[in-house]
Amino acid sequence: MQDILIYKQKDLVLKVNNNFDPTKLRLDDWIPFIERLCGNREHQKAAIKSSIIYLASGRYKSIEDLFEENFQKNNELQSKYTSLANFKSMIQIPNKLFANIDLATGTGKSYVIYGVAQIMLGLGLIDKVLVLCPSLTIEAGLMEKFEELSGNARLRATIPEDAHYKNPRIIDANKTIKDGDICVENIHAVYERTGSSIEDSLVNNGERVLVLNDEAHHIFNKPQSISASSNEGKGIKKWKEFLIDPNYGFKYILGFTGTAYHENEYFNDVIFRYSLREAIEDRVVKNIEYVQKDDSSGISEKFQKIYQNHLNNSDQYPEIKPLSILITKDISKAKALKDDLVDFLIETEDTSRDAIEEKVLIVTSHKDHAANLPKLKTVDDRDDPVQWVISVSMLTEGWDVKNVFQIVPWEDRAFNSKLLIAQVLGRGLRIPEEYASPQPKVIIFNHDSWSKNIKSLVEEVLEIETRLSSIILKSEERAKFNFEVHNLNYSKDEVEVELKKKKEVFDYSRLEKEGIKLDSQVIQAKKDTSYESIVDGNLSQLNYSIKYNTWSIEEITDKIFEEFQIRDWEGTILKLGDEEYSKYSLPPRETIEKIIRTSMEKVGISGDLLIDKNANRILQSFSTLLRKKKKSIVPKLKVNAPYKINTLDMANDSTGIGNLRRGYSIFYTNNHEKEIHSEKQKLIFSEIIEDESLPRSALKEKNEFLFKTPMNLVITSSDPERKFVEYLCKPEVASLVQSWVKSRDRGFYSIDYSLKYGGPFSKTRKYSQRSFNPDFFIKVSKDDCDYYLVAEIKVDKDDSDENKAKYKYAKEHFERLNNKMEEEGIKEKYIFHFLSPNGYTEYFEYLKSEMLLKGQNKFRCELENLLEDY
Repeated sequence: MQDILIYKQKDLVLKVNNNFDPTKLRLDDWIPFIERLCGNREHQKAAIKSSIIYLASGRYKSIEDLFEENFQKNNELQSKYTSLANFKSMIQIPNKLFANIDLATGTGKSYVIYGVAQIMLGLGLIDKVLVLCPSLTIEAGLMEKFEELSGNARLRATIPEDAHYKNPRIIDANKTIKDGDICVENIHAVYERTGSSIEDSLVNNGERVLVLNDEAHHIFNKPQSISASSNEGKGIKKWKEFLIDPNYGFKYILGFTGTAYHENEYFNDVIFRYSLREAIEDRVVKNIEYVQKDDSSGISEKFQKIYQNHLNNSDQYPEIKPLSILITKDISKAKALKDDLVDFLIETEDTSRDAIEEKVLIVTSHKDHAANLPKLKTVDDRDDPVQWVISVSMLTEGWDVKNVFQIVPWEDRAFNSKLLIAQVLGRGLRIPEEYASPQPKVIIFNHDSWSKNIKSLVEEVLEIETRLSSIILKSEERAKFNFEVHNLNYSKDEVEVELKKKKEVFDYSRLEKEGIKLDSQVIQAKKDTSYESIVDGNLSQLNYSIKYNTWSIEEITDKIFEEFQIRDWEGTILKLGDEEYSKYSLPPRETIEKIIRTSMEKVGISGDLLIDKNANRILQSFSTLLRKKKKSIVPKLKVNAPYKINTLDMANDSTGIGNLRRGYSIFYTNNHEKEIHSEKQKLIFSEIIEDESLPRSALKEKNEFLFKTPMNLVITSSDPERKFVEYLCKPEVASLVQSWVKSRDRGFYSIDYSLKYGGPFSKTRKYSQRSFNPDFFIKVSKDDCDYYLVAEIKVDKDDSDENKAKYKYAKEHFERLNNKMEEEGIKEKYIFHFLSPNGYTEYFEYLKSEMLLKGQNKFRCELENLLEDY
């Protein structure tokens, strides 16, 4: 196979313009639903948003509009296709709102498909959703997942009140497809005249139908290892014909795949890509190791190595039953391989043929193997005897198994195109819950003679670039800077509590005289935003006119009285001056309006309008009255015992060398040649040092005696991070610090926080549960106590709601941790701060004076003052 220079897939992804008219597409209303559906899987959220904006914003009438927009802006597309006409001639399904979503196998396509289906139904742009897939196995999996999601009451509660369809019925084509339905069907059922409602339900209704296609690469590729004369083969062959059939007239069509290739050519209509490489780096899927050099002579030796890998996996992952899958190019090869493997296992394990036959499952489209396909559903179970699966390439799509830890492509042809490589790798990427951390790996045992030919293909599928790694030193001199910290984990119980009925008097007389504390406000303001060009790095600034959302005094008063009516404040008295009011004797509206106007006058607000922040403060001022009904579900937080985390166990980090031209920096010592262990890494690093075209900020050599971290290299991704490390390496600071680490983005020290949407009294108020890892841990020992200074680094004035939530929950976390340390007699204290560059000078001066060690509240920078309002 000839090596060919091919464009990177990420450069060919079409960008959907996120600037749309929010009055036409109220996407923000669906954020709580997306957050609840996807949890912390950010790639799923981004895929859903891109899909909905493309289909529903009104910016695009068909895929041709998207092609034109991207061709004008994307130099890579211009280079590859030479002209717009040539580019548009490659459109796979023209004159439709069609596109593909590329999500690596194992990253949750079904969540994205369901999310797009529900939101499009809710927006009222369509009345029905048809989800097509290539096999009964995938159909069954989608049906099960969709029924689970549609029946989830907590997810359903996040759907906007004004949604057109809120509770979709999940059906197959054996039932008539009605408005509001999501019909899941495998493609061959489309052509069955008997028992299928596809034609009767959808003919001439295509403008109001959304068609979502799972494993969409089948639409544009010849069936692989499937008989063309079979129902499945015929259906796949006609799949595209069905989508463009004028009798249906479908307008909205999306494809979903983890292998967006036509053989080695990447699809030209992908609008969102979450690559295998990203999924691996994010630890969403297993890591991959594949053979580069192997000197096996003959099948027996190869089988032995494969068998030992299998046993090692069993030893390494004892809580589950690891599987090995062997993949061939066709059915005849699969049969032969199965016989050879069974013979080998009989001899090796010295047991009966019947016992070994139960351990080996062959899955192909041959009639002799038809009964084996359903068995794939249970191979993950501990009590299922199957340990070895032999399959023809690509046949196992929809097989949602997590215990594959070895994949063996038996011939070159089973692993000789990007489509097959991505498909084969995808079989083993899902992670078992028992081994979510540290990240497990799957072994690809290929013949090393293929490596030269497949290396470029594998690397492109994984989007591997030259990378520089940061590791923890474990034996060198600076290994002494490793340390342990404590963390807490929590458990939450939802407890139903009875609200006590007792007479309570709330004296609001002061509010009547003094008003409610509001902020001065403007309804419209000018805001500047700086932009960096991805092409040349130049910065530009644009000025925007921002109009804030407002409430009228009448609307605020209405809201207060609405809450008075629906909330249970029986037995509660509201006192205003000499007057007392109750649930059955409410205060006059003019009294409440007077309090609001008094509050406004205090800070110079005229007119009848208040911005969200001030309106919510007024509503909050009455919150003690607005009690819930007789019973309420209260989350009870249980703090579990502290546990230790050692920097020795911190995962490696890496960055592509291209990032050094985009604001990243590498810190290293004068002793770096001894601290970079890999010969390949040494070569890469030496080339970087000699590259005079890199920005001066990209490389920072430090005195090894001032670089008090156990990391061989420290990678910073922004100017604020770089400046903070510069401070840590100053002699006057290094002399005070025992050691420090720059944390990883994931997996080292995680803190949970809750991010809210909507106003405090809004019926659409929702919470999203997330987590983050603080950027730096600094150890300072003083007076027989170890202080751990924890820092989260941001740009100046970055007071986003997300940062406010992180700040609030992190402070509470470390307060609980400090209490636990004191209870257990552990001489450690944790002090957490949010920092930005304009506070660094004061922060390190407070460290020098030891004021920083006296407690959480002894230091506060400008950014923290901005974050306090949450």
